[in-house]
This record gives sequence, C-alpha cells and structure tokens, in this order.
Amino acid sequence: MDSPAVCVLGATGYVGGRLVPRLLEAGYRVRCLVRSPGKLDQHPWAGLVEVVEGDAQDADAMAEAVWGCRAVVHLIHQMGSADDFAEADRRVARNVARASAATGVDRIVYLGGLGDVDTDPTDDKGVSDHLASRGEVADILADGAVPVTVLRAAVIIGSGSASFEMLRHLTEKLPAMITPRWVDSKVQPIAIRDVLRYLVAAVATDDGENHDIDIGGPEVMTYREMMQRFAKVAGLRRRLIIGVPLLTPRLSSHWVNLVTPVPFGLARPLVESLGMDVVVRDGHEQGQDLDPAPCLPYDEAVRLALKRVADHEVETSWREAGLVGRPSAEPYPGDPEWAGGVLLRDVRSLDVDASPAATYAAVSRIGGDRGWPSFQWAWAIRGLMDIAVGGVGLRRGRRDPDTLRAGDALDFWRVEALRRDQLLRLRAEMRLPGDAWLEFRIEPRGDGGATLHQRALFTPRGLFGRLYWWVLVPFHGPIFSSMVAAIARDAESIQVGMRAGDGPGEEVATSSGEALATSIDAPTGPDEAPDEASSPPARSLPPAQRAG
Repeated sequence: MDSPAVCVLGATGYVGGRLVPRLLEAGYRVRCLVRSPGKLDQHPWAGLVEVVEGDAQDADAMAEAVWGCRAVVHLIHQMGSADDFAEADRRVARNVARASAATGVDRIVYLGGLGDVDTDPTDDKGVSDHLASRGEVADILADGAVPVTVLRAAVIIGSGSASFEMLRHLTEKLPAMITPRWVDSKVQPIAIRDVLRYLVAAVATDDGENHDIDIGGPEVMTYREMMQRFAKVAGLRRRLIIGVPLLTPRLSSHWVNLVTPVPFGLARPLVESLGMDVVVRDGHEQGQDLDPAPCLPYDEAVRLALKRVADHEVETSWREAGLVGRPSAEPYPGDPEWAGGVLLRDVRSLDVDASPAATYAAVSRIGGDRGWPSFQWAWAIRGLMDIAVGGVGLRRGRRDPDTLRAGDALDFWRVEALRRDQLLRLRAEMRLPGDAWLEFRIEPRGDGGATLHQRALFTPRGLFGRLYWWVLVPFHGPIFSSMVAAIARDAESIQVGMRAGDGPGEEVATSSGEALATSIDAPTGPDEAPDEASSPPARSLPPAQRAG
C-alpha cells in the first residue's frame, strides 16, 4: 500500500523547508506547490518529493497540488512579500479550503499566530494587522468542509527565523538601547524543533474534528527578559534596556531595519505583533494534547540556534523568501538579456592563474561578513542609502560564508542562478529605478587556468533610470575593475591551497561545489535536473532532533 501523501504549501519558506524532511522521515509522500521549482534544488531532499509548479492563488494549480493527498499543510504567509498581504492570504486560504473539499483531503493543518484573537476588547493594544490576518485565514479554513487543525505559535526560536534574527542582532549590537513599550509585552517563545514536532503530529490526526491548538515553550517572559537571557546564553554583558512610550510601530520598524538584517516590510508586522501579549491561553487546547513530550526551555533553544549559526548549519532562513517590490520575487525565466528594452552593461574580463573550481570558490564567497572584494566603503554607503529609503541594505548578509544556493540572499542581492565552476548570477533587491544583475562567468583555458568574465547589467525604468546609471558610470571603472582583480587574486590563493592539499582553499572549493543549485536558465523540474544533479549520491535526511 502506498504511503499517504501530504501536500506542503510554503516548502520554500523557513518552516516548510524544515518540515518536508521530517514528514519524509515519518513515512509520508510529500508534494510541494511552488512558483519556482528551482528554489527546491538547494535542499538535499529535493529529489524525494513531488513538485507542482504554480501559484497558490491559482485555483487550478491548488487543485492539482492537493489531488490525492491525505493532508495539506498550509504554511504560506504573504507578510513582507505582497503589498496587501491580508488579501493575498485570504485568496490562498479560500483556494486551500475549496480544493481540499473537492479532492477528498482528510485534514488541513495551518500554522497561525498566538494573539490573533482579541480575547480582551478592553485592551487598547488590539490585534496587529499581521496577527489579524492569521486569525482570518484560520477562520476561512475552519468554515470549510474539511477538518482543520490550527496551531498558534508566538516567537519561534531557531537559526534563520526572522524573529530570532531580530532578537539576536538587537541584543548583540546594542549594549544599551531605548525601546518602545512592547519590550514589556508577554511572550511565550517556542523552539523550531517543537513547532515541527507538533506539525507532524497534527498531520497524523484522524478524528475528523476541528482543533484549535496553542503551542508554546515552557516559559512566559517579556521581550526584555528574552533579550537579557539571550545575552547571558551568548556570553554577553547584561544589556541596559530603557522602555519609552514614544516610538510608534512605524518608527520602531525603521529602527529594527537599521540595526538588524530584517527589512522594513518584514520588521513592521513583526513589531506590531509584539505590541500585545502572545501567550498560550488557559483552558484551551495545547500542544501537549497532540504530543506530550516536553518542549525545550528557552535558554536551550537559544543555545542550539546560536550553535547552528556558528557552525554554518542554518537549514533554512527567512532570507530565502522574496520581498515585496523586489524584482526577484518573480524570477526571470532566463538570462537577463531576456528582459528586453535597454540593457546597460559594464563588462570586465581577466585571465586567472587558477582552475575554474578555485575561481568559482572565490566568486562564491563575496559579500556578507567577509565584505566586498574592493571599495568596501562604497558598498557600505550604498547599503546605508538603501536602508534610508526602506531597502534591505547590506545587513541581511548571507546564509553561509563560503557556499551559495539558488535563492540565497547575499546582502542586497539574491542568487538568481549558479552552475558549479561556471556561473554565478546575482539579482539586485536594493531600491533601484530599474532591474540590475551582477554576473560572473568562468571560462576554462587550455592551460588549466580560467578567464573570469564579470558583468554588471542594468535595465533602466524611464529617464530617471538612465540618469541613475550614467551618474554612476565614473565610479564603475575603479570599483568593478578592482573587484574582478581582487577576486582573481583570491582565486589564485585558493588554488595554492588546493595544490598543497591542505588549508582553506581545498575545503572552500569542495564545499562550494557540493552546494550546487540549478541555474535559472537550465531545466529545473524533478525529471530534468542538470547533469550534476541528475544522479545525486545517496544521502540520509537530517534527523528531526537536529533542528535548531
């Protein structure tokens, strides 16, 4: 008898990317509905799942995705990736409810938010737009014909989660801070591994009833206490935190955007949701009703998450999600030349006394904490300018210092395409009057060396876009010429390490190669993988208990 099938909506997201391998370990067949199947290629489980390409707001695509599935796990939230995220979430919820009823799905599992119900109308804090939208989605699903399990969680503690990254950067960077009054709101955080455990248990529920379950860790604390305890676990001094009532959610969001990698569009709904208490409700269904195993204490969850960050083992990250208003939210189907219209270029080429593998390794480790190969001060100024107009700036960094995967964020760029030892293409997510790419192509030479071709490409929007490009042209010469030269020097240094058979050079080149993800202009379907991925080596799935 075939294993029961589960459809995961949001498999390219932070929680979904971690849930899929746990469902596979539990014996389920998994089907994923994704707009860009190439984004799944970054995961070791990509070849083990069924993939349906389509948008969750498309009713036909949804019906195809859930057909024949025992359960649907709904993890899609448009927060930070749609101008009107509430309306987008409503459309998706209606599609999920209707398609599930029409195709015989037994259960829908939805991950919502604690505090999405205004239990105290006399409290002037109210419910944030973000949490209200989560509650509305839960209601739409519950009104359908298919039994629903709603899991409501507050702050999720795990490496790569937006809430955890906001907490980490605020605490690490600011030994003293003036904060809004939400710093004293009550929070019941929960470790990501416990969220995943409850989601798997909810999928197995077969009693035919609706369930509304609050899930939280064993401790209730204020956000102020969360920061102080984080500091203690991280080995930092106790923070001076002064709460004031003057900062509005909008001002607070700009402040968070300035200090942390979390962009304004994502910071604002997160900050607004902290304006009220988010704790498990007394007398309500709770996670222990699904799985009686105890949840991780807060300090242990923080310790595990920090270890994952330090070991560069962040399984998924909020950075992988597209951002509203950024061109890479809807990737182009091929080379930037496809964009049509005016395509302005700055092209540099340089022969490198290093192999294509070493050159690719050097290209793959630009940006992030390591910085940019030349004129770092100029990149830093451009990042500050981007933050000033509500962009992501450079603080978003990168998931791993040495390896890249398709869909990874890299400062204010996004990895649009890569091919091992051949290509890395970045697509701009900073605020621009047009669309921009930074591309590196590596051409092997007969003597064992390589030629590195670097292209900066820009498709301007209107007259202002053209003026923007031509104003920057005088800066392109020194910045881009020195950058390709610096990358070449780094590649040659890596090559020396590879020839010696030790040192970081060999390790970096190997890890970069193993991080292969499909180029956007190569086939990306599960049956049309590129050569490097067509016969993947056998590999075991990550144990569920390693989640942190």
